[in-house]
Amino acid sequence: MTDQNLEDLIVSIVAPLVDHPEDITVTKEETDQKIALRLSVNKSDTGKIIGKQGRTARAIRTVVFAAGAQSSKKVQFEIFD
Repeated sequence: MTDQNLEDLIVSIVAPLVDHPEDITVTKEETDQKIALRLSVNKSDTGKIIGKQGRTARAIRTVVFAAGAQSSKKVQFEIFD
């Protein structure tokens, strides 16, 4: 899966969960060894993305890591306020 596909995957997972899908931004920083994907949503939607005890965030990370497993680089996923 390409890097752009990973970004699209994150947006497609997160968009139904939030009240303000227009505020979703995914930024990518790539080095030789890793790809860092950073998700930003509207401040009022942050709790919905994290979920109870971080379950939703953990599930999103699991899907992103599985999708990025084909890449030779390590995939890192972060959620920003």
